Amino acid sequence: MSIIAGKPSPPIAVDPDPTAVDVAVLDTDVRIVLSDGRELSAPLAWFPRLRDATPVERRNWQPIGRGQGIHWPDIDEDISVRALMGRPT
Repeated sequence: MSIIAGKPSPPIAVDPDPTAVDVAVLDTDVRIVLSDGRELSAPLAWFPRLRDATPVERRNWQPIGRGQGIHWPDIDEDISVRALMGRPT
């Protein structure tokens, strides 16, 4: 528990198996917003097909497995949330 302005703040709920709710592909990295509010990012260099995709192709993503992963159909790229978190898939 942390103290903010002299008052205890409620504990933050961290989902042990969160899902992706939003994705942004920037010039240097991929950023994924998780269902519990955390954000993951990974270098775009890790995903050459995504790196080389057009801006339109990068924006055309869809959740797979109820958000356990992300799929870009135009370039046939998939990213697993668990893998990005360093967990077994």
